[in-house]
Amino acid sequence: MIREPVVAGQFYPSSPSQLKAMIARMVDEKAVKEEVIGVVSPHAGYVYSGMVAGAVMSRVKFKDTFIIMGPNHTGRGSPLSIMTEGTWRTPLGDVEIDSELGKQILASSSHLKEDFLAHQYEHSIEVQLPFLQYFRKDIKIVPIVMAYATGDTYKEIGRELAQAVEKLDREVVIIASSDMSHYEPQDSAQSKDTQALEAIVALDEDRLLRRVQELNITMCGYAPAASLITAAKVLGASGAEIVKYRTSGDTTGDYSSVVGYAGVIIREMSPLVKLARQTVEAYVREGRTPRPEKLTPEMRERAGVFVSIHQAGELRGCIGTIEPTTKNVAEEIIANAISAAIRDPRFPPVLPGELPDLTYSVDVLTRPEPIESKDQLDPKKYGAIVESGWRRGLLLPELEGVDSVDYQIDICCRKAGIMPDEPIKLYRFEVKRYT
Repeated sequence: MIREPVVAGQFYPSSPSQLKAMIARMVDEKAVKEEVIGVVSPHAGYVYSGMVAGAVMSRVKFKDTFIIMGPNHTGRGSPLSIMTEGTWRTPLGDVEIDSELGKQILASSSHLKEDFLAHQYEHSIEVQLPFLQYFRKDIKIVPIVMAYATGDTYKEIGRELAQAVEKLDREVVIIASSDMSHYEPQDSAQSKDTQALEAIVALDEDRLLRRVQELNITMCGYAPAASLITAAKVLGASGAEIVKYRTSGDTTGDYSSVVGYAGVIIREMSPLVKLARQTVEAYVREGRTPRPEKLTPEMRERAGVFVSIHQAGELRGCIGTIEPTTKNVAEEIIANAISAAIRDPRFPPVLPGELPDLTYSVDVLTRPEPIESKDQLDPKKYGAIVESGWRRGLLLPELEGVDSVDYQIDICCRKAGIMPDEPIKLYRFEVKRYT
């Protein structure tokens, strides 16, 4: 089955050469590509929203498959629909549906239905495709169209998407196709869109849905955005960033009634941090210690490692090793993640109910080197170790509130129980921090 383009010549040029030339003016070929789990990208006519879509897609390190969720503007077909077979056509060529992943999502979902009718005339997915094809010809897609349902349903769909992706061990990028506020004065649209985008960047789908309802934000793709946030958190999102925001007024010069367009990227969690999170969740929930099958190059090295756990911005546990005690970084992470969760004497053990609210970071240390004086320290660049006899105190670099060498040394001494008048040896080290 071929899904023919329905807005070529309206939302974007129908001529392949004109379409490529138009997109080329809207993308940044020099942008640094990032590992992302998902993006929010607009779907209006390219003259209005193309600069935003181009900016966000320029930042994406492409994967083989894109799951694209868009709102249902036509009212046709099943309210929550997916296509698992076929091809989508644009002036730049054909895009194949990833049938294996699509069918796995359908099998995992209690809400999505197979339905071509809902997709036949819906533009919110189609408009994304030429931007994807511009950067890479051989991508596949899984198209999903969403109409009205409950917030719980949107979140369940997000969890089901993540479950299918994890089951197939598939690398994907999830796109929530959405414009922002519709047909309001510029100031009102910007104010409302700021509230919605703040919730998206915070990866808080409940806050997004609440603000859409309470503030009457006419964001057409709030449902795909909510599902994206839920899926991204399950898949290990580390944070989000607004790439670009514009309104139709920036194109037309008429700010009395505008539509808002936003591009957002949701970054992928580092594999090292993902291993720490998976370790804590497996151990706290099941008493099980995971053993990763695939090690990234960073995981194969030997080094000291600290695992830090935070909850609502506050430290919840931090345990580490100054020098390697196991055969690789992966094993250091596993051991220290468990210790940070249940053996940090400053905190009670982590409980299962806390797990969704926890965030993690992993610091991989260079080998400590002795230094002659404190003048060779810098709390922003170097971690410090203070040693007196058998007692040692350590402090990582780049800690909030630690802005002087004397304070850094003082904290190390207090942690080790070293008195101010005792002789000390100083060491420094650097870290690579993963979040």
